[in-house]
Amino acid sequence: MIRKPTLIAAAFCSVFVSSSVLAKITADEAARLGTDLTPIGAEKSANKDGSIPEWTGGITTPPADYKPGMHHPDPFADDKVLFTIDKSNVDKYKDLLSPGQIELFNTYPDTFKMNIYPTRRSASYPQFVYDATKKYATTAELVEGGNGIKNTAVGVPFPIPKDGLEAIWNHLLRFRGLAVERYAGQAAPTASGSYNYVGFDEQLLVEYSNPKSTPEQLQESNILFKFKQKVTEPARLAGTALLVHETMDQILTPRQAWTYNSGQRRVRRAPNVAYDAPGTAADSLRTTDDFDMFNGSPNRYNWTLKGKQELYIPYNSYKLHSDKLTYDDILQAGHINPEHVRYEKHRVWVVEANLKEGTRHIYKKRVFYIDEDSWQVHVADIYDNRDQMYRVAMSHGLNYYEVPTHWSTLDVYHDLNSRRYLAIGLDNQEKMYDFSKTLNDNEFTSSALRREGR
Repeated sequence: MIRKPTLIAAAFCSVFVSSSVLAKITADEAARLGTDLTPIGAEKSANKDGSIPEWTGGITTPPADYKPGMHHPDPFADDKVLFTIDKSNVDKYKDLLSPGQIELFNTYPDTFKMNIYPTRRSASYPQFVYDATKKYATTAELVEGGNGIKNTAVGVPFPIPKDGLEAIWNHLLRFRGLAVERYAGQAAPTASGSYNYVGFDEQLLVEYSNPKSTPEQLQESNILFKFKQKVTEPARLAGTALLVHETMDQILTPRQAWTYNSGQRRVRRAPNVAYDAPGTAADSLRTTDDFDMFNGSPNRYNWTLKGKQELYIPYNSYKLHSDKLTYDDILQAGHINPEHVRYEKHRVWVVEANLKEGTRHIYKKRVFYIDEDSWQVHVADIYDNRDQMYRVAMSHGLNYYEVPTHWSTLDVYHDLNSRRYLAIGLDNQEKMYDFSKTLNDNEFTSSALRREGR
């Protein structure tokens, strides 16, 4: 039986409100940012029993032994497991688990478990992100229908969200650095645990987050970010490439995408790189809009902000991120090796997306659990058109403290029907992400895509 999580009322949360009638937050509400709320809108205080501590700024400096280019040393390596949740005691903790997480215990009763560690509110962003969040908090608004934003730049657009659309836009626009080159890959183990590794080189240029960006400049360019991905292995796929320009007002201009096929040596427009189109080389275990837990236009769903709850989510996943692990250490039949996964109790926003009548998607309902300290979706419960739990996704995040930004090191998408999963972001045996990379617009054109593929 799937149980519904217990929701916690948030004093500043107004739910079940249509985005078309939302009022912008007031100056008095914005004044709470940096006082009783964190600079991006989380509750600064601890919870009642202290199991979630007060936010005191997150990680503000890298550990003394860190050097750029390293796989990030664990600042909490001395923390011990508080307790372990498995099939024998899962009912005791059901109110702190999502229905999808409970289904993972039911699906893999002999092997799936969750090691619970002390909660460390480590998420932090640069000061310019905090400043911009407060500066534009009273002006940011959704375009008609919620399919875009305006009058904001750089920061979290809706630190005190009034509805589910605002909350999911906070996830879409959370700070992930200005320009980054990522070296990582994915694997989709079979039911027996065997897998093939698919390698990617990815580049991301985030115009929205540039501290020099203004609402006027973003409205004129209508570009939020540019993303380029090239497959590096296996040989049969190497050279296949993807380019995406994500727009700020998706009514004015929908997402623009191009693909390069290494066999045909041609660049083609790819308007179908969106919604429930299959993800790249993913064995149909995720959709395009599953990438990064959710991306792209939200226009096929009705979004509801259900409130907040406390939830055990993957967090401070430095152990899983370590270059001391091989992919064989991580990947096994059914799910990744739970011995390398750290879960903590955090407050999350609960956002429910229900498919609009007259539109199509293989997912009828999605429930997103968004970390209040970072606006990163950490858990997603996904339902099919029979209203059955279909997939469960979990994002294993950490603080990349040289930036700083809270972002995922590994996203795992569990398909309950096939009893398989897709792990995206495997980087343990790769060169570490480069957040100091200098990228420019010329590297995100169709011509550049062709050069990358060749």
